[in-house]
Amino acid sequence: MATRQITTDGFEDVVSGEGIVLLDFWADWCPPCRAFGPVYEKASGVHTDIVFGKVDTEAEGGLAGAFNITSIPTLMAFRDGIIVFAQPGALNGPQLERVITAVRDLDMDDVRAQIAARETEEAAK
Repeated sequence: MATRQITTDGFEDVVSGEGIVLLDFWADWCPPCRAFGPVYEKASGVHTDIVFGKVDTEAEGGLAGAFNITSIPTLMAFRDGIIVFAQPGALNGPQLERVITAVRDLDMDDVRAQIAARETEEAAK
């Protein structure tokens, strides 16, 4: 699977489903973004069960703003509609593979329980 451009219009449909979605927030003028691009594209060919999306921060400023993207590239991972990873900076191939493995290995029942506990604590304040 190749990477695909993600826009505001289709964003919710892409990230809200089951499975893993990786988003690369980038811009054409950004040298680290251009360096990360081929690494990201290569991984998309290996991990065909994962959606690899690219969000052009110049064209999709609203999305970048909604996620407080202040440094690019920023990689964000969603699993089953939940943000489970967000980190600025270009990754090399082995680093990206470690992120993918960590996201795959998450116990999503535990993640959801942690979120529910945090929401309960905040509601009690």
